[in-house]
Amino acid sequence: MKRYTWLLVFLLGINLLSSQECDKTLSGRVIDFHDGVPLEAATITFNNRTIVTDAMGAYAISELCATAYAFTVSHEKCNSQVITLDIAKVSSKDFYLEHHLNELEEVKVAGANINKTTSGEEETIDSDIIEKYSSASLGDALKEITGVFSLNTGSTIVKPIIQGLSGSRVLIMNNGVRMQDMEWGDEHAPNLDVNTAGNVTVVKGASALRYGGDAIGGVVIIEPNKIPARDTLYGKTMITGGLNGRGGSFSSELIKGYQNGWFFKAQGTMKRFGDVESPDYILSNTGVFEKGVSVSLGVNKFTHGWDAYYSFVDNKIGVLAASHIGNIDDLINAINNQNPEIIRDFTYEINNPKQEVTHHLGKLRYFKRFEELGKWSTQYDFQYNQRFEFDVRRTEELSKLPSIDLELKTHTVTSDFNFDSNPNFLWNMGMLFRYQNNFANPDTGVRRLIPDYNKYDAGVFITGEYSITNDIMLDMGIRYDYNRMDAEKFYLKSRWDERGYDKDFAGFIKENFNSQWLTNPVFDYHSISATTGMQYIFKEDYQFRFNYALAQRAPNPSELFSDGLHHSAARIELGDLTIDQETSHKISIAAQKNTEKLGWEIAPYANVINDYILLEPVAVQLSIRGAFPVWEYRQSSVTLLGLDTKLYFNWHKNWRTDHSFSIVKGSENKKSIPLINMPPPKFDNGITYKNEDWFGLQMSLENQYFFRQNEYPSNISVFSPQQAKDVFLDINTPPKAYHVLNVDTSMKFEIGEKNKLKVGVAINNILNNNYRNYLNRQRYFADDLGRNFLLRVSINY
Repeated sequence: MKRYTWLLVFLLGINLLSSQECDKTLSGRVIDFHDGVPLEAATITFNNRTIVTDAMGAYAISELCATAYAFTVSHEKCNSQVITLDIAKVSSKDFYLEHHLNELEEVKVAGANINKTTSGEEETIDSDIIEKYSSASLGDALKEITGVFSLNTGSTIVKPIIQGLSGSRVLIMNNGVRMQDMEWGDEHAPNLDVNTAGNVTVVKGASALRYGGDAIGGVVIIEPNKIPARDTLYGKTMITGGLNGRGGSFSSELIKGYQNGWFFKAQGTMKRFGDVESPDYILSNTGVFEKGVSVSLGVNKFTHGWDAYYSFVDNKIGVLAASHIGNIDDLINAINNQNPEIIRDFTYEINNPKQEVTHHLGKLRYFKRFEELGKWSTQYDFQYNQRFEFDVRRTEELSKLPSIDLELKTHTVTSDFNFDSNPNFLWNMGMLFRYQNNFANPDTGVRRLIPDYNKYDAGVFITGEYSITNDIMLDMGIRYDYNRMDAEKFYLKSRWDERGYDKDFAGFIKENFNSQWLTNPVFDYHSISATTGMQYIFKEDYQFRFNYALAQRAPNPSELFSDGLHHSAARIELGDLTIDQETSHKISIAAQKNTEKLGWEIAPYANVINDYILLEPVAVQLSIRGAFPVWEYRQSSVTLLGLDTKLYFNWHKNWRTDHSFSIVKGSENKKSIPLINMPPPKFDNGITYKNEDWFGLQMSLENQYFFRQNEYPSNISVFSPQQAKDVFLDINTPPKAYHVLNVDTSMKFEIGEKNKLKVGVAINNILNNNYRNYLNRQRYFADDLGRNFLLRVSINY
């Protein structure tokens, strides 16, 4: 009976449809969603009929019934769209297609990302280099880029230096979020896992205004690989091992994508090393234990999308035991004689002094594209950074308490609109609001180095790129930032009067506590940043770039408020409330040629910074926890002049050589005093052999030569109780020049139809040379790393 019922309904439906008057017409145009250009020869298909648009993208479909139709709209190099319309209600409809939709179907090729600036100097490292440094740090990987050095505290705490500048002058963008992890400390490494990166781009200087106006040194932009909008499941596992430190790391990720744009990704890393070794002795208490996990999910469609991201990093890092000295004479002997006072047997234990740092990062982003206009994005992110620093203290019970206990919470909201419908004139405008709270736990029993504070930031920017011709492009931008620092800090009355604060900042005093003042310093800063430049491409292979950047940076909490022993830095640091914001004027020029056989680049730059904030040693002080150098902040107008060059030759299809040279000179303008911690000149030479027919064999030999830094500030004199007189402390003299020879080799193997195995072996410091790196803050007490054998295995599936 049911069968006959359905048959009757079907026959009635046919009769009803045939009785309709199919005299309706649908008309309109097929248009490029991105820029509004009409699409000629687009096809509209339905019910075995095909309509083709004319030169203006117009179409007209007649003899339609008053019912619903499913139209398939297609065009060359566009993804087709299926759109259902009720002809009884619609007689006119414009269809939008987008040539850029195919980007959603592709996994992003590492290193092929779109430039972040037009005229600025930038360089990208891809997944192969990131894999090479899987068990190391972001700072180690960035040294592959010309003009980028690192400021080290041992081998595990590594901060990037870009053309002579580091710390708060270098912004780090992690998956679209500006890292807020107390970057002001020289020994505060970025709290992120390099294995989460698909590629890393360094923009040298403040030309990328959308990320921040205070990037006087530059911006490090870490981006994950794009997840394709198709039904797919893939992942990668990376295992490394190293003899120096007798440890290794494990990292794995799994990615799921769907045709409808949904995606999910999970990633985790664990790293464990014991004490590392110099060529002649063990560097005691230099182990590291790191854990990290990240997850992301969302929807990625061309017209709209959202994503949520969370990452957690937990670092436990030992600080060289020999860097903490018991008395002034031992400190004088350690620095002047350059022999470590403490050498113990190898261990995986991490004792005091040490750091324990955890960092949580959460992000929620939404974007929407508007027809013939552009893309709007808005984002909220939250970061929680907890830092413990443990010192060698008088009793076992006190040693269990951290000497520094800082808790930093940051909330940020950003929004921007990218107007990209006109390919000859692209412009972007946006805004930022940020609130940050720092809590310095007083239960440590130690005078707090950094006080409690609330920090408020707001910024607006607008940037644009204009193509005069296909070969000449101009870019420009301007940004305004407002910063308010509202702190609450105890000052010893003796220190308050000694630094003249009783006259300049009497209004900050809130309460009187015997020998201390409770103060409430509040500072407001208004900063203007701007950039302009050009790019000229000629003879196809040649390119010329010019950029001028103005940048202003408000002082960070350390520069203003430091007042005591910075334990893992092994020094006493003194800030200054009179410090004002820095103002940088930087001019950079670059000329380059790139062909299949040969490529080169020459990039000189000059950076004049007014009111540059520098930290330098001035004395030695004995405390109940030992003897430590005293470092003070002050300001001076300075000039940095530098040159980055690189050259490559493809001598043969299998052979290539790479060469690079970087030099930067920094000095105070009035006194011509060299700046402290300026990178010494560096010359890199490498030769690489590749043969894809031999399981993708790749072998490279690299020689890194570090010149001696011959320009440095004068040393200081300190009083020796043992000798009962002032003695010369050789604290600023750089070590001698040195070279390091490294080798790296890898091969690829197919495992089944889709899985790939890659095996690599590296030997660093092959000759086991003794050396001390001028930019390693532990060079005062011990030699740098000796020879290290590394094995890495990665499986793609």
